[in-house]
Amino acid sequence: MQAWWENIKAQFDLNFIQRSRWRFITTGLGNTLLITLLALMLGTFIGIVIAGVRSTYDKTADGARPTFGRKVLCFFNGVCKVYITVLRGTPVVVQLMIICLVIFSWSDNGVALASLAFGLNSGAYVAEIIRGGIMSIDNGQFEAGRSLGFNYLQTMWYVVLPQVVKNVLPSLMNEFIALLKETSVAGYAAVRDLTYGGNTIAGQTYSYFMPLIAVALIYLVLVMFLTSIVSRVERRLRSSDH
Repeated sequence: MQAWWENIKAQFDLNFIQRSRWRFITTGLGNTLLITLLALMLGTFIGIVIAGVRSTYDKTADGARPTFGRKVLCFFNGVCKVYITVLRGTPVVVQLMIICLVIFSWSDNGVALASLAFGLNSGAYVAEIIRGGIMSIDNGQFEAGRSLGFNYLQTMWYVVLPQVVKNVLPSLMNEFIALLKETSVAGYAAVRDLTYGGNTIAGQTYSYFMPLIAVALIYLVLVMFLTSIVSRVERRLRSSDH
């Protein structure tokens, strides 16, 4: 037992204490959180815009006249559908490598490029979540807004969106948890994230067990923390229905 404990202490000292290798973990964690935050903001913005375009097209499809505005909306709706199809139909790691190693190969700002890649990918999923929430609202809500004198945008803002946020918030938060875990592939484009930090330590010490277990435990703690927040939000939403 003592020999086993001494071995654990030696491994811990080798992987984290010597040459201050723990800094690879802390630096990677900081980059992972920053990438996730920036990607979350970008993905939410893109998702809201795309969901607005697609739901507006679908909601106004019946009886719409072939005006110039309708043709413009139809064009942007088609662009949004292509965007969603491509971003959801290809692996995020491939998208990351294309952005970092092909399109912006001249840039060495890996954190910004990774945030862009993950934000674009997340935006496609967020768009479908929000669009589903908007389409689930009964058309009577739109008619009620119109009867109050609101135009379409005012009806969406004051009547529909508050209900949509309540319906899709748990799904959005689960998407953000998935986004946090997806950033673990950022190292494929040489971005110094948390997983990259663990691999760097293992590459120097030739000891993979402790660095990778440390990385896994950190992700587990972060996900459990975010999951607890999602559970609290869901309970609040359920209690507000009564």
